[in-house]
Amino acid sequence: MARPRKNTKRKKRKARVTEQAKCRFCREKTSQVDYKDIATLGKMITNQGKLFSRKRSGCCARHQRSLTTAIKRARFMGLMPYVG
Repeated sequence: MARPRKNTKRKKRKARVTEQAKCRFCREKTSQVDYKDIATLGKMITNQGKLFSRKRSGCCARHQRSLTTAIKRARFMGLMPYVG
């Protein structure tokens, strides 16, 4: 035997509109991330030397790619360590 359906009404949720925080490099209107700026690059890696994700660093896709290249260049030049 099939059960009769209960008359349940679902409440509609209001759509939340949150403003996306801008990338730190977009706010500064930086076109390329400089590999010689070790203070800025140091904030974008963990203690173990891993790069933070886009979600964690808050960078846009273009600047995240530029940041990755800059960190790799700084490591190759000996300005940053490969491992923490």
